[in-house]
Amino acid sequence: MTGDLLPLPRERAEPAPGAVHLPDWLDAAQQRELVAACRDWARPPAGMRTIRLPTGGVMSVRTVSLGWHWYPYGYARTVVDGDGAPVKPFPPVLGELARRALADAYRPDGLAQVAGAAGYAPDIAVVNHYPHGAKMGLHKDKEERVDAPVVSLSIGDACLFRLGNTQTRTRPWTDLELRSGDLLVFGGPARFAYHGVVRTLPGTADPDLGLVGRLNITVRQSGLT
Repeated sequence: MTGDLLPLPRERAEPAPGAVHLPDWLDAAQQRELVAACRDWARPPAGMRTIRLPTGGVMSVRTVSLGWHWYPYGYARTVVDGDGAPVKPFPPVLGELARRALADAYRPDGLAQVAGAAGYAPDIAVVNHYPHGAKMGLHKDKEERVDAPVVSLSIGDACLFRLGNTQTRTRPWTDLELRSGDLLVFGGPARFAYHGVVRTLPGTADPDLGLVGRLNITVRQSGLT
């Protein structure tokens, strides 16, 4: 009977050179712990905020930074485009997760083949909350001064994620469905690829998370001192 069938496990994928998608990398308990941590990080001072771009546009996601404060288009030690408070420290738990993510994505024998992976020392996290209807246009993560990989964790609603090329915002690109618990790492040739979120899929999150929308935690190494 079809009702007795279990869903097929999703498999590891490499959508571009240097990019690795590991489905269901975070278990349910880890996801709940990160949701609770994000709530703490989102509180003021230096809490979650809406970002206004230099063009005057307003991003549909809300963001909080840890370790270094990201703003368009740079980093600072204080929330220069908000309440001016010192940025919250980078949590060791995210550093541990990110280093394990690289080891799992590139496997021990492949770490040395990806720029910045073997000596990875993350010191920034950018947490984005996507309410229903939020999206993010194609962009590059290029404010960092090193080319170490970016670690991206998805929690809550699934989304359609677009991984493009390094030259333009136009094709070729690859669309991925990222679900709660998924890990995406992009380094090497894909490190400075354009990428974004085309749309979220409301109502796809596990109700036990107690989360409306989608959380995305990206962990990075800044190269800043």
